[in-house]
Amino acid sequence: MNTALQERIDQALNTARELSQSNNPEAATAWDEVEELFAEASHQKQRTNFEQYCYEHPEADECRIYDV
Repeated sequence: MNTALQERIDQALNTARELSQSNNPEAATAWDEVEELFAEASHQKQRTNFEQYCYEHPEADECRIYDV
């Protein structure tokens, strides 16, 4: 997992926890974001090095996908 994603997860967790403690109705939305970020992290762990490269550089020639 890259550091940017880890930082986003940490920030989302802190926000969700703060909203939950104050009984804010937006807490559910914040927890949904945390769940989505964890899912993204899980998917990144399953990628090969080439897939990770293409995820980070979708404009690269070797990562282009053409419909025939």
